[in-house]
Amino acid sequence: MTTRGFTGRGQSPEIKDRVPPGQSLTEDFPVLSAGPTPRVRTEDWKFTLKVGPKPVISWNWDEFNALPQTKLTRDIHCVTAWSKLDTHWQGVLIDDILAEANLEPPTDFLLAHGYDGYTTNVPVKDLTGGRAMIATSYDGKPLTADHGGPARLLVPHLYFWKSAKWINGLQFTARDEPGFWELRGYHIYGDPWREQRYTGD
Repeated sequence: MTTRGFTGRGQSPEIKDRVPPGQSLTEDFPVLSAGPTPRVRTEDWKFTLKVGPKPVISWNWDEFNALPQTKLTRDIHCVTAWSKLDTHWQGVLIDDILAEANLEPPTDFLLAHGYDGYTTNVPVKDLTGGRAMIATSYDGKPLTADHGGPARLLVPHLYFWKSAKWINGLQFTARDEPGFWELRGYHIYGDPWREQRYTGD
């Protein structure tokens, strides 16, 4: 686990209010992944929205980047106990993806899928209302492969394993289906402020 740049003492009250319990600040951006880093070329990238097993709509890289672009500045929190404040992202809000697909959410749950086979579950209410995006840029530059590029899910108010790297699709599911880490003992929801790291927290 990367630990360079962590701080925890001498924080102003304003900063402390932004750091969830059990977290320490880092100025770095640690790289943590469940397996090898896939190298996905933008020429080969495709993003698909599904309802159950049925594809509803897909975009290639150029088509996806022609959708409305939004910039977000958000604090992020990893289950391994680091937090990073004021991170800068650009991409397409989930709201705008659904609007382009002319799709009202048919269920309350989504499963995010990555090119590496990774999955994670997120309630629809945590992805809509401007709360989440498919990010293609970090800190003004294209998202690198180590950080999930060319595109990753960004759900900053939940632990960062919910922000699936190398994303290639979102799938509406009839129930709250656990994903990769949730099946391996991580919390089904993952709220940093409630320290929902593991099952039973």
